[in-house]
Amino acid sequence: MEPGTIVLIVILVALIAAGIALYFFGKKAQKKKEEQDAQMAAVAQTVSMLIIDKKKMKLKESGLPQQVIDQTPKYMRGTKLPIVKAKVGPKVMTLIADEAVFADIPVKKEVKATVSGLYITGVKGLRGPLDKPEEKKSFRARIQEKYKKLSAEVESEKKQRENKKK
Repeated sequence: MEPGTIVLIVILVALIAAGIALYFFGKKAQKKKEEQDAQMAAVAQTVSMLIIDKKKMKLKESGLPQQVIDQTPKYMRGTKLPIVKAKVGPKVMTLIADEAVFADIPVKKEVKATVSGLYITGVKGLRGPLDKPEEKKSFRARIQEKYKKLSAEVESEKKQRENKKK
């Protein structure tokens, strides 16, 4: 056999082994996540709160209790988390929001939130439905929108010129 063929076979075997390992690690992580979600759902409470502020900030800068920061893994301390400051009853609390819920949380409005410890897992409007903020459009979508608008203007100008000629 040629050396190039042997190298390709070894690389292929290594990729297959890595794929199998990732499959089993992914399955294990998914089961662990499902267990955690079940525990959080069991402890969840519905609380009405006034949202003061929301930001994505690092854990150290968030204003969470030191005990919470100490319990988080070292690699997570540098990442930015969705942090929400809210008035719950007479207390102002700092909470962590779920990524999926963070965009829906309105600022300076009262909401009913499903809270599990310091973690916000769901939000509903206290007085009617929540206003959905417009999602940011991608660069490509904005360019396509501008192109369609310009092409429509050019077409209307062409029609106007044709009508003037007649």
